[in-house]
Amino acid sequence: MSAGMLPEIMDPDAAIFSISVAASLAEMHPQTLRQYDRLGLVIASRAKGGGRRYSPRDIQRLRLIQRLSQDEGINLTGIRRILSLQSELDDAQRRLDEMGDLLRRIADDRGMRGPRVFSAASSGYVAQGRVYHQPLALPGRRPTRLNG
Repeated sequence: MSAGMLPEIMDPDAAIFSISVAASLAEMHPQTLRQYDRLGLVIASRAKGGGRRYSPRDIQRLRLIQRLSQDEGINLTGIRRILSLQSELDDAQRRLDEMGDLLRRIADDRGMRGPRVFSAASSGYVAQGRVYHQPLALPGRRPTRLNG
């Protein structure tokens, strides 16, 4: 089997492949999958009878390990480090996406999205909105009114 044989619509985390099928999809020997499981590189789920079950995401990870090992010449310690850093990066990206969603919700709640209106005085002061609010006075500068 090859990468093109995996169905497109499938839960990526559903542990559905036996070790022989996963090994075939990853183009590896089943013993290699057992070794990776023992080393913690790809930890298979367990079926009721104790047999290993792999998800499509596990298959992708196995293929990545295969490519890093065979094509890039990286040893298993290096691959473990790469996978750990990739996991950290994925977590950081997920948190960043959550923060972006939170900021958009806050902006929506405060009515801060959409067109904005700015007012500018001849002195160069720029204020948001149609109503000019006196800026805090800074030492040595006198605030100028918009119409002044």
